[in-house]
Amino acid sequence: MTSELTSVQTPDGDMPAHLWQPSSRGGPGILLLQEIFGVSDYILRRGQDLADLGYVVLAPQIYWRIGAAPVEMGPDALGEGLTRLQQLDWDAAVDDGVAALQALTGLPHVEGGAGIVGFCFGGGLGFSVAAVSDPDVLVSYYGSSIPDQLELATQVRAASLHHFGLADSYLPPETVEQVTEVLVGQPDVRVETYPGADHAFDNPDFSMHHPQASALAWERTVAFLADRLPTG
Repeated sequence: MTSELTSVQTPDGDMPAHLWQPSSRGGPGILLLQEIFGVSDYILRRGQDLADLGYVVLAPQIYWRIGAAPVEMGPDALGEGLTRLQQLDWDAAVDDGVAALQALTGLPHVEGGAGIVGFCFGGGLGFSVAAVSDPDVLVSYYGSSIPDQLELATQVRAASLHHFGLADSYLPPETVEQVTEVLVGQPDVRVETYPGADHAFDNPDFSMHHPQASALAWERTVAFLADRLPTG
């Protein structure tokens, strides 16, 4: 099973996206939101993983407005990713995420609800999208912008699971603690932390990968989705 290229209509044009359909040809939907490197090979593999679980998965190319291809992994990858992030219009990216979620839920073979899974940049973007839309679940991996968006916590009504490494170079433990205090005060929120894990610990193509934290976080993600957004 591989993804097919599709597009999401926005007021400013068509946003390219990847779409996976499970072998059952139908099921709940997952909006998969990219890390700062774009819809990379790693994100494509995670899309396949989610489709193998029985979800219809849509991964929009959020960098489409700046015409940027995915960043190639290498010594300059982080700098290139951060440069693209600085070029991005955040409000437009949130609108694009909402449009993608609406497009996903409007597909005839999506049934049983829809959720958001986001990594790094996408984890924070998913938090914003969930605050202004109505997904059933949100799974955020080290959402880098969440500390700056905590005022939105009461607007996120979806059941949510958040993963943070405790050796994160960009989200120090005291920040994770502050975020946790706010998030767990909301209904149906789980925060899981991983000692020794840096930022981007789930990405095996990047230097910060932490295999043990990655495996445990994915196990928890699969269980959470199975409980809150079952595939049947």
